[in-house]
Amino acid sequence: MRQDMQQLRPIYHIAVIAGDGIGPEVTAEARRAVEAAASLEDASIEWFDYPFGAAHYLEKGEILPGLALIEMEDANALLLGAIGSPQVKPGILERGIILALRFYFDQYINLRPAKSLPNVPTPVPLGGKMMDSVVIRENTEDLYMGLGGIYDDGEDCDTVLGLERGGYSLRGKLNLSLSPNMPFGVQAALSTRHGVTRITRYACETAIERGEDRVTIVTKSNAAPALYGFFEDTAKRVIEREYPSLKCEAVNVDALCYHLVRDPLAYGVLLCPNLFGDIVSDLQAALAGGMGAAASANIGRRLSMFEPVHGSAPDIAGTGRANPIAAILSGALLLRHLKLEKSAGAVEKAVNKYLESSPKNELPFEFGGEFSCREVGGAILKRI
Repeated sequence: MRQDMQQLRPIYHIAVIAGDGIGPEVTAEARRAVEAAASLEDASIEWFDYPFGAAHYLEKGEILPGLALIEMEDANALLLGAIGSPQVKPGILERGIILALRFYFDQYINLRPAKSLPNVPTPVPLGGKMMDSVVIRENTEDLYMGLGGIYDDGEDCDTVLGLERGGYSLRGKLNLSLSPNMPFGVQAALSTRHGVTRITRYACETAIERGEDRVTIVTKSNAAPALYGFFEDTAKRVIEREYPSLKCEAVNVDALCYHLVRDPLAYGVLLCPNLFGDIVSDLQAALAGGMGAAASANIGRRLSMFEPVHGSAPDIAGTGRANPIAAILSGALLLRHLKLEKSAGAVEKAVNKYLESSPKNELPFEFGGEFSCREVGGAILKRI
């Protein structure tokens, strides 16, 4: 952040990767909302656009160069639209951009609120109440670390491993053989005390801020004790020693999904390893009303990134049918991260007012209306 010396206004430098599919459409509406809301606190936004995504990769053969990462380090935050295209093999862009950003900037917190919104139907009746829970997902370890490979020729696996994380380096070797020889794939997962401790502390602080007395640890320790048993035991130890006012409970991820569908209001703060957090947060988004309203944040002590959960949706790109609410609410999370609390609240209130007061035909297509992405963004903008 810097200040305009003539006006003494804070100016925030925000990097943007609009990305693929509906990404540019929803990001444009998030930008308009963020700019308008920031002005309420006499703050200005300077946007710095980056071209990375499917089109750039297909044209240039470049995914995410190291120089861009170094340059982004100076930004106050990063707004991401969506990554992924049917023209590019799955995993190339997702790992090369999204996971590369998370790992490089050590964005160890994936924050995914699940709030039901006014007049947005939910698949499970809530009895007139509003769903309000949050998934706190460890974002740098578990099965997402890329440790392993596919061996189509059936030859022995003999792979040197090496990676860097915030707080440690990993070096080693993966050596496996099958008898008889046959093609196989192997993916190793890692959970460290460092990684579990810091995400548990964040979950506990979140529960306290929300006025809650419980953190639920989402696990599968009965089936994978060396990985998820370690996660569970470490998290429990942190809570018991450092947050004695909080209760902690551990629930197997399969049982949790069952209970969530039966009672979406049963849980507040859900502390998850990387894989389970990815799955459970999508279930939570569906229970709260849909992916089009699901915001997320990837937070660390360096550059933090804010993105809608819904993905690039190439089938509706360019049709105007995209719902920008998730991107706009991700913008609110970005503003809150910048300590612009009034601005963040203004965006969230504007979204609620729009949904409360609009006739059905003026809602997004996803919610049964007829308003285009641009029209929905404009309607919310008027209420900021």
